[in-house]
Amino acid sequence: MRTYRISQLAARSGVPATTLRFYEDAGLLPADRTPSGYRVYGEDAVERLAFVSSAKLLGLALEEIRELLDVREEGVCASVRARMLPLVADRIQATDGRIAELRAFAAHLAGVHADLSGPAPAGACGPDCGCTTTSALAAGPVPVTLSPTRPASGPGAEVWREAPVACTLGGAELGERTEQWRTLVARAERREEIDDGLRLSFPPDADLAGQLAALAAAEQGCCAFFDFTLHLTPDALQLSVRAPESAAGMLADLFGAPA
Repeated sequence: MRTYRISQLAARSGVPATTLRFYEDAGLLPADRTPSGYRVYGEDAVERLAFVSSAKLLGLALEEIRELLDVREEGVCASVRARMLPLVADRIQATDGRIAELRAFAAHLAGVHADLSGPAPAGACGPDCGCTTTSALAAGPVPVTLSPTRPASGPGAEVWREAPVACTLGGAELGERTEQWRTLVARAERREEIDDGLRLSFPPDADLAGQLAALAAAEQGCCAFFDFTLHLTPDALQLSVRAPESAAGMLADLFGAPA
């Protein structure tokens, strides 16, 4: 029976070695040890990783995937399907909620964009110029908090604090996502430290706000330990990002250090 060292399995599956170690600790990917202490994975590891990656793409939490793997070990596909059905139904409901949030935010941005596209008065900005008294902004600042990728464990719970600090993207996908963030973050006019993270301030650009919202939603799908809040005001667009202390390095890599 063929076995794999961790570097071989990473190359074969496209999953980084750091993620393989995390999956072992999380009970998703068992590994044996050689007499010298090296990890050795069984022949079924590649197929098992494919199942884990597929489940992650569905937005399932690690504990749900672990439970599915236990059912899968029994060798009855019908049992796995029966367990997956309610989990996927829950994700459909959660996704519909996220779509509704983003549509509402997009509609608000469209109103702001329409107001700002009208003719500007001559001279400097003033109370009646439209920059601060447009109808779309009459109700004041609009905070948009992206929903967590999995339900909270109790009232007021901050799910991102309990999420495992591990990214499920690998290889080219991870590099592409990092580049997307760095391109948008480069447009920030200011960085400031907040509790557990930082706040980035951008010009109040509707298209940029939409790009930030879409990328933050995608990021939560692979890194549930990040917490994002978009805040739109008449004068600025702000993105607040928080993460557990153990993810401080990843936070700095993607979003930079406060000024």
